[in-house]
Amino acid sequence: MTLAEENGPERGGDDLLAAEYVLGVLAADERQIASRRLDTEAGFARLVDAWEAHFAPMAAAYAAVEAPASVKPAIDRRLFASSVTTPAAPSTGRLGSLAFWRGLAAAALAALAVFVALPLVNPPLPQPETRLVASLAADNSNVKYLAVYDAARQEVGLSHVSGERGAGKDFELWMIEGKTAPVSMGVIPAGQTARMAVTPAVQEKLAQGAVLAVSLEPAGGSPTGQPTGPVVAAGDLKGI
Repeated sequence: MTLAEENGPERGGDDLLAAEYVLGVLAADERQIASRRLDTEAGFARLVDAWEAHFAPMAAAYAAVEAPASVKPAIDRRLFASSVTTPAAPSTGRLGSLAFWRGLAAAALAALAVFVALPLVNPPLPQPETRLVASLAADNSNVKYLAVYDAARQEVGLSHVSGERGAGKDFELWMIEGKTAPVSMGVIPAGQTARMAVTPAVQEKLAQGAVLAVSLEPAGGSPTGQPTGPVVAAGDLKGI
């Protein structure tokens, strides 16, 4: 379930919806709704702009990728195929509509932001499911993270959305698979973004779409190897 399906004040509301829009993990119908809101709701548009800026530093670790030559013609066919056989009136109809061009511009900007923030354009030899994403949140908790697992780099990138750990406390990241005991992935470094290395054993589990969870622990992490404090955020890893 995406955040858009759970959208509400206790799950992060429009703030996380905007983040998922920028990451490109919304379902097609949800993305269309969000795109229309960009054109009509200035507050939502500002949230999207803020998340584009927030994710931008994550691109620093990735080299630029040249998109295949076939991408541009494919985009043109999808956007303009219906207009090839029908002459466009100068100022009427879909192509003459200001709303259409504004919507198209918003969609193009959103796609560009995702490319800059997280290089999701498929390389010439794509490796399916090399990146998984999860929105981490929980009822009755204001702690929220966005997580991106990058199998190629063997790491999880975390973006802190909201919630404070408090004095003398740390957030700890866990991997949960089925009914087995949670496996600690380490204490989450303080800050808006963080990268955490993933061991080979955990990589195998994450590749199958395991659950990530965040617990509130004493400073330095759990003293027992298992969560001792409340689980304040959790979410399923999904392919992007």
